Amino acid sequence: MPLTHLAKRPAAYLLIYLLIMIASFIWTLIIGIHLWVKTTPNPPYSAYSISQASNGVKIHSIRTPPENIGLKAITSNVVDTKINGINGGFFWEGYLLSIAVINDLPVKGQPEDYGSGWFNIDRKRGTLVWDEKAQTFTIQVVENAKDLKVMDRNHYWAQGGVSMGLRNPEGWAAQAVSEEMPVIDEKRMRSGIVYDYNNNVYLIVSPTPCTGEQFRTAVLEQVGNGQLVDGLFLDGDGSSQLRVADYTLPGDYREVFQMIALLK
Repeated sequence: MPLTHLAKRPAAYLLIYLLIMIASFIWTLIIGIHLWVKTTPNPPYSAYSISQASNGVKIHSIRTPPENIGLKAITSNVVDTKINGINGGFFWEGYLLSIAVINDLPVKGQPEDYGSGWFNIDRKRGTLVWDEKAQTFTIQVVENAKDLKVMDRNHYWAQGGVSMGLRNPEGWAAQAVSEEMPVIDEKRMRSGIVYDYNNNVYLIVSPTPCTGEQFRTAVLEQVGNGQLVDGLFLDGDGSSQLRVADYTLPGDYREVFQMIALLK
């Protein structure tokens, strides 16, 4: 046998050995990643917290992604619905006075129906809009759901209330008064909905009687780790109601007619 042929064999064996080692390393890496993914807990889809601000206002907060939000018409106290969530917008004798619309359909009745959730009745008011196609939140001050600006009217939801003006420290109160914020300077239980730079949405209820300013200050201090963008005041006082897991806040036990629900 030629000596040149014998000299090639060790190199071939070494190449095969290296290929086997590389394949073994890749396989071990794949198995390791798979096991890590299976054993590493996912962050909670929704998170619930209770805190107290430096001004004494207690804050109950639910953090969740926008796709987990459902707007529902009810005739009940929120704690009696067996649905997790909080109260929604304003109402009067069963008529919804705030926009509550999903994909261009109001939660109670048909588009253009009075009290259906199609209107912020009698005045342009702050409305939180989740635009699914654009993957963005906005606060839009409108009176009619048809005036909402979204990329696709089949992929959005909108909840009306009163502008909280989290990025408007000097003018938020005047804006809220222009939107006819009820009892802004009286101490009442309060509710709100806000969002942050990561598109988390927070449903907030305070059972502590407080003014609008005190509630807003507590929200800025205690919710969102300094990442809040903006939000709304929702209906308050006895309508400030919450249900989640083992926690319930019934307000003054009255019926409300719209809620912001967690879908799961």
